[in-house]
Amino acid sequence: MKRVVITGAGTINALAHNVPDTLKAMAEGRCGIGALVMPDVERLAVQIGAQVQGFEPESLFNRQQLSLYDRFTQFTLIAAREAVAQSGLSFSGELAARSGVVLGNSGGGMTTLDENYRSVYEEGKNRVHPFVVPKLMNNAAASHVSMEFNLKGPSFTVASACASSNHAMAQAFQMVHGGIAPVMVTGGSESMLCFGGVKAWEGLRVMSKDACRPFSANRNGMVQGEGAGIFVFEEYEHARVRGAEILAEVAGFAMSSDAADIVMPSKQGAARAISGALRDAKLNREDVGYINAHGTGTAANDKTECAAVADAFGAQADKLMISSTKSMHGHLIGGTGAVELLACIMALRDGIIAPTIGYEEPDPECALDIVPNEAREAKVSAVLSNAFAFGGLNAVIALRKL
Repeated sequence: MKRVVITGAGTINALAHNVPDTLKAMAEGRCGIGALVMPDVERLAVQIGAQVQGFEPESLFNRQQLSLYDRFTQFTLIAAREAVAQSGLSFSGELAARSGVVLGNSGGGMTTLDENYRSVYEEGKNRVHPFVVPKLMNNAAASHVSMEFNLKGPSFTVASACASSNHAMAQAFQMVHGGIAPVMVTGGSESMLCFGGVKAWEGLRVMSKDACRPFSANRNGMVQGEGAGIFVFEEYEHARVRGAEILAEVAGFAMSSDAADIVMPSKQGAARAISGALRDAKLNREDVGYINAHGTGTAANDKTECAAVADAFGAQADKLMISSTKSMHGHLIGGTGAVELLACIMALRDGIIAPTIGYEEPDPECALDIVPNEAREAKVSAVLSNAFAFGGLNAVIALRKL
């Protein structure tokens, strides 16, 4: 089996439009959550979110491209360009034929859907643009990434709600690990911050109206974000021979299903995924220094996740650092695990643990070291990234310092 490393990373999110500035914002504990700017925002009960600001797609894509690219696809391509550029790879010949792309996404072209529902139902129009379907389909971003970078190998999209990115990256890892592909572009994206998207989520009554405060006793819900995180996963020997800079090694992963409830998480299901990731990566409990938590800021998720970490790590849980960067960049749903993986890479490479900001009151059911409000310097050699989705779908990725 092949070793798998990360040789490129890219992002655009509410904190910044690239990786260096995103990591700087995370290290500073900056909050990207603010007042939503969109049509009919006054009709929403929830009027905050982690929107990407200062984004001008017209300066990055031509008119024909914009007719095909929903906002989530635009985010994906911007992040993919940064990741592939950092990797130094150019895809042609046999490398292009065998390399591919696996992305996570949950909502597809929600902005396109929202705009066209308005057009048909509110404005009474009888026709929509002929590219509406290829623009809103969930696999649009993966397809356009494959076309832009000449990736002719395995290419598809994974949709598993909030675990989509981690599931996608796990599939990419398997492709490289098993020798199916030498390189996979992977990660995820999401853009649900439109009127219809927010209104739908309001119905679940899991959204905060003021802030995201994971693990704090006074937390009152999640806050949606948008953006993308994209990575280049590469076979280690392929990367070593060409002298590529290696950001981290993907050591292993595990997936599980709660098989219990469509919205309420299960401690047992999450714990199985965490323990499975440790086994797959051949890591002992004491090897892991940091976990990037799913940490949504809902009462059910936070206490269940802390209980699952305690079960999986036993007494070692008290020595772990665990933080939720959703407190800064919001919950990107299908794209969230990809942006959170950046915090894991920062912990390994720079020795900086991103904080859980907004923490105000201790919660006895979340009594782990959640790195409250300020980043911390610490040397860690292995980390985990948790993702636990509606439907009871869990995916945990392990990274190791190389």
